[in-house]
Amino acid sequence: MTQRSEFEKVVYDGGFRTLLTAEAIDARIREVGRQITEDYRGLQPIMIGVLNGAFLFMADLIRHVEIDLEVDFIKISSYGNAKVSSGIVRMLKDINADVKGRHILLVEDIVDTGGSIKFLHEKFMALEPASLRFVTLLIKPANVETDIPIDYVGFSIANEFVVGYGLDYKQILRNLPAVYVMD
Repeated sequence: MTQRSEFEKVVYDGGFRTLLTAEAIDARIREVGRQITEDYRGLQPIMIGVLNGAFLFMADLIRHVEIDLEVDFIKISSYGNAKVSSGIVRMLKDINADVKGRHILLVEDIVDTGGSIKFLHEKFMALEPASLRFVTLLIKPANVETDIPIDYVGFSIANEFVVGYGLDYKQILRNLPAVYVMD
């Protein structure tokens, strides 16, 4: 038996439990990728990832979308170093692409209250896209306070603080291969 690293001890012995395995995440991303492929065939959308959390999900997702698409990123913050959203969304980095008249797929890691979704919806609708749809790996339906539809959802989860697979706590733990509940 090999000895665990300090990192592994924190994760596996430190109040974490597995919510979604890497295998379950991969299988669901394949399904979402197939659906996006069908829905956008012939349209060449622009997929915009919301940094930092969505970068792993988006990287894996685009590998399973079998159409031409453009990629860009936006960076916003509503958590800071907290475990709950502050309710205030700040723009940290804007996109570079011209999206007027384009089909936009905005990719989020998690939809908690929906405050970020509302902010992004208002921002991008003002840019006059041909269409705007949202993709998220995770959604907490019990917390969502907006009626803006989330068009592609990986998993619905309970109101628990999760880390791993791009999701962080104070900018760490993003590199975990699965999604864990931080008890």
